[in-house]
Amino acid sequence: MEKQIDRYSYELGVMDCFCEMVSAGLKTMALSHTFDSCQIRDQYLEAVEKLCRKYRVHFYCEDEAFITDLFPEELCRGKCCFIFYRQDETLSSYLDLKKKKAEWISQGDYEGSRRQEIARAYGKLLSYPDEGIERLMQQAGTR
Repeated sequence: MEKQIDRYSYELGVMDCFCEMVSAGLKTMALSHTFDSCQIRDQYLEAVEKLCRKYRVHFYCEDEAFITDLFPEELCRGKCCFIFYRQDETLSSYLDLKKKKAEWISQGDYEGSRRQEIARAYGKLLSYPDEGIERLMQQAGTR
């Protein structure tokens, strides 16, 4: 008989793994899976706080998943998630990257190489290798 894993336990297990990876320095920053609403995401808040204490990492409640050419847009549009990180500079770099993208969009200059620059910088924050970033951008249909 096949055992069933409920969604909550699965998602929490994934977050546990990512917190451990961030804590060990294998990833600078990690994302939970996206949630359809912040209300759903926040059902995990107490457990996420415990995980972060356990691994001595921080989390940020991202209310608007970052849309770049790194992932398919439908995975992020209208979604929210948790971001896990160890150093405050990492979160600052992430928020600065979002701000830079918004500025370029407002200037009508978020095309081509600028879009790719944002996606690559995001991939680097997630500790992806260059080859992995290029592959993800291709799979997302943006390259």
